Amino acid sequence: MKVGKRMKAALESYDKLKSYSASEAIENVLNNAKAKFDETIELHVKLGVDGRNADQQVRGVVVLPHGTGKSVKVLVIARGDKADDAVKAGADYVGAEEIVAKIQGGWLDFDVCITTPDMMGVIGRVARVLGPKGLMPNPKSGTVTMDVKKAIADVKAGKVEYRLDKTNNVHVIIGKASFGKEKLLENYSTVIDALTKAKPAAAKGQYFRNISVCSSMGPGVKVTTSI
Repeated sequence: MKVGKRMKAALESYDKLKSYSASEAIENVLNNAKAKFDETIELHVKLGVDGRNADQQVRGVVVLPHGTGKSVKVLVIARGDKADDAVKAGADYVGAEEIVAKIQGGWLDFDVCITTPDMMGVIGRVARVLGPKGLMPNPKSGTVTMDVKKAIADVKAGKVEYRLDKTNNVHVIIGKASFGKEKLLENYSTVIDALTKAKPAAAKGQYFRNISVCSSMGPGVKVTTSI
């Protein structure tokens, strides 16, 4: 595989076998985030758990102090007063059965779906569509709630969901290169703190197995797991 000049320079700017402090790792990533667009900065964490066991699941939400830098399109599926609340709170799309029918027709132009508990039966019609896309509302992520105003405000403010994938890794966006080191470091620390608090009681041995940060177009830089 041919490696471009920019990627080659980035790979040569640090020791791939070494783990750095979060501050050093983020600084290195920013120094090499030289694409023509504002690169997204990502955090990847390998956890010492077995997600196949129900008592070792790691999942939750956290509001990043500086947001993600991404404009989030919010869909709210609700009726009556709650639909009115959603419109006032700035939801991008609001509807009920007609929106569900639209989703059944292939429409998925939104990033987060929020709904009220009474609408879960209706949402169930498109669970097989939303589930694989990570768009299915869930009480644990705060997207099934009667307080749609707060849910919308949290999402717009930078609330992100973290959850294990099939290989026991967690992937979270912590901002944009334009944020600068200090803001990214605060977002990074907020996610790591949340993961620490979410450690399952059944997890044995080293919890943080591997941590790395990277930009959209750059290589991953290892971060020390001594937290």
